[in-house]
Amino acid sequence: MATLAIAVPLANLAWLGGNLTAWATGSDPWAPYQPTTALLHPELLWPAVSRTPLLIGTRVVPGLLVVAAAIAAAVLWSRHRTRAGRGKKVAGMAKAKDIEPLLAKAITAKARSLRPSLRAAQRVAPKDAGILLGNLQGTRQEVRMGYEDVAVAIMAPRSGKTTSLAIPSILAAPGPVLLTSNKAAGDAYTATIETRAAVGRVWSMDPQQIAHAERTMWWNPLADAKTLEGAGRLAGHFLSASVDASQQGDFWSKAGSNILAQLFLAAALDERPVTDVMRWLAFPADRTPLDILRDHDFTAVASQLKGTVEGPPETRDGIYETARQYAAALLNSDIAAWVTSQKDVPEFRPSEFVTSTDTLYLLSKDGGGGASALIAACADSVMRAATAQAERAGGRLDPPMLAILDEAANVCKISDLPDLYSHLGSRGIIPITILQSYRQGQKVWGDAGMDAMWSASTIKVIGSGIDDPDFADKLSRLIGDHDVETTSTSTSDSGKSTSVSMRQERILPPDAIRALPKGTALCFATGMRAAMLDLRPWYLEPDADQLAAASARASKAITARAVAKHARRR
Repeated sequence: MATLAIAVPLANLAWLGGNLTAWATGSDPWAPYQPTTALLHPELLWPAVSRTPLLIGTRVVPGLLVVAAAIAAAVLWSRHRTRAGRGKKVAGMAKAKDIEPLLAKAITAKARSLRPSLRAAQRVAPKDAGILLGNLQGTRQEVRMGYEDVAVAIMAPRSGKTTSLAIPSILAAPGPVLLTSNKAAGDAYTATIETRAAVGRVWSMDPQQIAHAERTMWWNPLADAKTLEGAGRLAGHFLSASVDASQQGDFWSKAGSNILAQLFLAAALDERPVTDVMRWLAFPADRTPLDILRDHDFTAVASQLKGTVEGPPETRDGIYETARQYAAALLNSDIAAWVTSQKDVPEFRPSEFVTSTDTLYLLSKDGGGGASALIAACADSVMRAATAQAERAGGRLDPPMLAILDEAANVCKISDLPDLYSHLGSRGIIPITILQSYRQGQKVWGDAGMDAMWSASTIKVIGSGIDDPDFADKLSRLIGDHDVETTSTSTSDSGKSTSVSMRQERILPPDAIRALPKGTALCFATGMRAAMLDLRPWYLEPDADQLAAASARASKAITARAVAKHARRR
């Protein structure tokens, strides 16, 4: 069979090639259709043609064409098998009718009801209707989350969390965008900064110089710390950035956080820079914060602070040293400059940002300690400002605000983020928290906190690389079972008999979840069957060339700034 598959086209090409050679050389007339003779004995059909041109026309050229066609067929077949393997449907997973609320018609109708600005529009663009998650596997039907959903994405490194989720969401966002990240070059920052700059102002807070961004903004973390609750939230960010959830309840951690809150409150009330807190921590006997608290009628707080200062020296010194460690990043003048007033540098105001189409990039290294505390505090301040604005606007932001909390467990440890998930979506504030594993979330928010966030998320996206057997089994049980037909045959003296029975088995067992191919993801939406998605990375979209060029320019600029900075230090 394989011989025929090669010989038949080769013989036909030999006949065609011989006739074309004879025509080109003017040696013989067009020969009758005899492909076998043309291949085996071409001199019989074209006796007047020279031997060398005839061999080239009937043997060499046809042979090269057949080889080229075989190579092309092999490449196409390989691509087809790759797509087939990626897009192979899994029996029992959601079909289009099962996730209809996430498809174009329903998601558009929902967007019109949520966003007053779209109700009179004749046509609603897909990006205004919802956030693209991918295509329903094996189809061209787009699956989107709406602008009242809140999401958690658990995706291992290089599984598409940035290329298929973060970047496309940022590029298509109709309103303000907040992104936290621990990378810049070749990541969401460089891929989106040029596009977002065309629709609004770009703010970059880069205290540890990941992108080597110039300090073109400063943000006042004490702006929301003029109440005891606000000061406590700010201190909580420093606590969360320094210790895991399991350690935050011990005496020293709570006491150190309380001292920070009291000093933050005093600095905010007297409109002092946050760096003054470090001076007060260095000299516990300084009575300035006590006097400020009393002058502003926070006598109970002042009494608590005085009790700590005048307590046993060993206890006082331990508490103050703990607080110093939590806020140590503020000793770094380069970091502190981003959160203290700068001459001729504009102040970033969250209340103005949430009504704009601006973009805020919050960058911090993994384990950035106090620096990541400032990132979390700023992100938290923006989301609370968005909540307040939504309440003033009738309950919901229009356009909605997108908050991509990439690497949240490393650089944006907002301690009560699981609680915020219960109401952010209803305010038009759409958080997408991206984690590398479920256990990573447990480490930051504890078992109860991570379970609460998981339960409150109306959309859950699970990518490839899930190596936690317990979590994989949990997902498998959530996906459920389906009936599988089993046929058995038995032979006896009376003859052969066949029986058919039904048994239940997991739609996706844990090992299949662990082996999810790259480019696919599971989607769990509230009240719907789990769906398998084909992800849509930005580099496969029609405008990928322009985006790639913009990303390259942004990456090149980062390199140039890094080189220039190194040269100045020499």
